[in-house]
Amino acid sequence: MLADYIAPGNRVELKATGKMWMDDDARTKQIYTSKVMDVTSDDRIEVLMPFVKGRLVLLPVDGEYSLCFYSNKGLYQCFSRIVDRYRTDNMYVLVLDLTSELSKLQRREYYRFSCALELKSRLITKEEQEAYEKSKLFIVNSDEPLQKSVVVDISGGGLRFVANFKYEEESTIICYYKLPGDNSEKEYEMLCNVLKVQELESRPGLYEHRIQYIYIDENSREDIIHFIFEEERKIRKKQT
Repeated sequence: MLADYIAPGNRVELKATGKMWMDDDARTKQIYTSKVMDVTSDDRIEVLMPFVKGRLVLLPVDGEYSLCFYSNKGLYQCFSRIVDRYRTDNMYVLVLDLTSELSKLQRREYYRFSCALELKSRLITKEEQEAYEKSKLFIVNSDEPLQKSVVVDISGGGLRFVANFKYEEESTIICYYKLPGDNSEKEYEMLCNVLKVQELESRPGLYEHRIQYIYIDENSREDIIHFIFEEERKIRKKQT
């Protein structure tokens, strides 16, 4: 059942496919973010008409789009065709028929994207650890100095970085980094578990760390996933 995976309120991205991608119409070149309004059957959904810079974008009936859903159960993709659009209670709605099976993006926890970003990190204090274990909310309450390193790949579930120092495996650290582009001024903060540490054979004195997020704001996670998808699309576009 489609409704077992996709629910009203889920974020969805629409990207033009097929012949439309070659069209001169600017609406076919952009990836639109919208929200699921209703799942009316196993092969039909309704989503809000997207807005760009405060302006409604009337996507064409019969337009074909790939969809990427940000569901509570993970990320899902499928293809679709717009079969109708209507207005209700000052909202503009698209009706889409799904033209392929829904498939989950199986990439470990999330796809890992190679990059080079500055990371700032430190071990959390005993007080921070105790407060987190008690409330499951993480609040920074220390001015301990941060160490700098380089992120070599990121995902929505964790990252890998290289440093000239090393943390102990299973230690808990707080990390900060920024993404290039539209969110370049936003610093992402997350609590992480160090899964594995190993010295680089080719660079003695440098240590590769694999870490997993254990506390991260969901809006920040969505920003990171969105950034990865956008960078992937740019790479694919250059290759074609």
